[in-house]
Amino acid sequence: MNYIRHLSAAFGQMDADTRLTPYHISLYMALFRRWNLNFFKNPISVSRDELMRLSKIGSVNTYTKCLKELDRYGYIRYEPSYNPHRGSLIYLYSFDKGSDTGTDNGSEIAVRPYTNNTNSLNSENETNLGERSKNFDRGSNDSEMKEKEKLRQKKKEAAGYGPDIPPLEAHVKIYFDEKGYPPVEAEKFYNYFQSNGWLVGGRSKMKDWKAAARNWMLNAQKFNAYAKDQRNHQQGPKPGNLHTGTGKDYGEPL
Repeated sequence: MNYIRHLSAAFGQMDADTRLTPYHISLYMALFRRWNLNFFKNPISVSRDELMRLSKIGSVNTYTKCLKELDRYGYIRYEPSYNPHRGSLIYLYSFDKGSDTGTDNGSEIAVRPYTNNTNSLNSENETNLGERSKNFDRGSNDSEMKEKEKLRQKKKEAAGYGPDIPPLEAHVKIYFDEKGYPPVEAEKFYNYFQSNGWLVGGRSKMKDWKAAARNWMLNAQKFNAYAKDQRNHQQGPKPGNLHTGTGKDYGEPL
């Protein structure tokens, strides 16, 4: 693969693609750097924190959205890992249309990947990834794997049990609806924790957003009962209902 021809072709395609934002391009370049570190072998194993740091993307939602869209738009193939101890797998497609050994009027530049590879995830998965890279094909197998992944993603989203923190707001609404709470209560919960960085008690990083949601529901019940009590107390007795007897004899001396 020719480094210059690949990037020139990729950028040419990106220039014409009106769906892309600077975040997509920044994330693609971060992926390309990791591909370079892996000697341009597919797939590469990546971690979310590392890619967000390299691409300068500060939002997990923006990162996830861009990664999935790069997959959908045909720039990469994304195989997410739901195991916190293993990175997701990324296949990068080669946009180099020339040969690896030929020349183009003296403009051919051979690819010399950066070899100071410090990516521990790539090292740990090197054995398993080697076999998978031999069978990588962008044809029918690629389409079949994409369809399977899309089906798994749809089932996951439909169930409303996304494992990521922060969760999707739609997942939160589904969960609150299952527990019999209105969408506005789900929005209160989501907006509160979104504003404080999904911290429990303002200090600890949240581990289970569903458990936090259940606590929120319990507190909402207590608060609503207390507010109703306070309203009843403030209203007092209704006008016209004095607590006096009606059988008083005004003929008796005081």
